[in-house]
Amino acid sequence: MENLVIKQCSNEKEIAEALSLAWRVFLEYEASDCAPEEVEKFRESIQGSLFLDALTIYAAYREDKVVGMIAVRSSGSHIALFYVDGNFHRQGIGRELFEEAGKHNFAGFMTVNSSLYAIPVYHKLGFADMDTVQNAGRMRFMPMRMEKE
Repeated sequence: MENLVIKQCSNEKEIAEALSLAWRVFLEYEASDCAPEEVEKFRESIQGSLFLDALTIYAAYREDKVVGMIAVRSSGSHIALFYVDGNFHRQGIGRELFEEAGKHNFAGFMTVNSSLYAIPVYHKLGFADMDTVQNAGRMRFMPMRMEKE
């Protein structure tokens, strides 16, 4: 993808920029499907050091602006956060981020608890539903899994 740079976030500024994008995109596309307390739980989770310390975060930059991010945990086998700025949807940025994160995952599979909004995106990336929509005291999500080739 032309003019797109993807790199692992390695300092507080880069991490803060990536999480800021995640928050903005969450508010725009997912928060309306959530109860107010769920929105607040999400905000708190992306600010909590216990959650963040377990993540490896990659960001996509176009002209020094963060336009997408993916965060993985469990040695890269679980996607914890995955957001692309709405102005850049359908341009391959999500796939580029996903492929970069996948390069560092040697588990042979990848899982995600997808928001309802993102289910079609994950299907396009090769994920399959593992169950029905879940609501375990938090936002509704679809557990999904993809076997790596």
